[in-house]
Amino acid sequence: MHLESVVAKALVDLAGERHTRAVAVDQVPKDPGLYAFYGDAQAWSALDLSPAFDEQPLYVGKAEKSLNGRDVGTHFSTGKTGSSTVRRSLAALLVEALDLVAVPRNVSRPDGSANYSLEPAGDERLSRWMEERLELATWVKPEDVVLNDVETEVLLRLRPPLNLDKVGEPRERLRRARSVLAAASRSWSA
Repeated sequence: MHLESVVAKALVDLAGERHTRAVAVDQVPKDPGLYAFYGDAQAWSALDLSPAFDEQPLYVGKAEKSLNGRDVGTHFSTGKTGSSTVRRSLAALLVEALDLVAVPRNVSRPDGSANYSLEPAGDERLSRWMEERLELATWVKPEDVVLNDVETEVLLRLRPPLNLDKVGEPRERLRRARSVLAAASRSWSA
């Protein structure tokens, strides 16, 4: 299969049918592939972002094993911020609006990681915000396709503002906001 035709199909699917979390639980496949989070107008405004083009996704990522497990089971789930890049990016930009407090991923064994989590009540507020404002689209990877290659091409074309890598442009505001929460989690004490 030619990479360009695979990327074209991925772009079509990722721009297609979208699911809220409630529907995604039953509709998103348990196959590897790419996913895109889309935000409504209030989401873009709350994040202080502007889409570069109509229907631009906020974030695109890959699931090596299961789209359902990664997207529904991790990204939309309370208590998973430490394992979810998109949740950490959203938290960094919504820290004041949602009154979020960063904590280490594992509060019983802080490791000084840049990957922070949120205190439980704030993590729940972030989950509710995501459920109210975001929708998810997916593309299932065909056999014999290198997922990383497709992801790279899709990111270069869509340039989602919550992705930090492979988008071909800096994300300084997002990087700074995430580093503030990472520093707060490293200085956290019980």
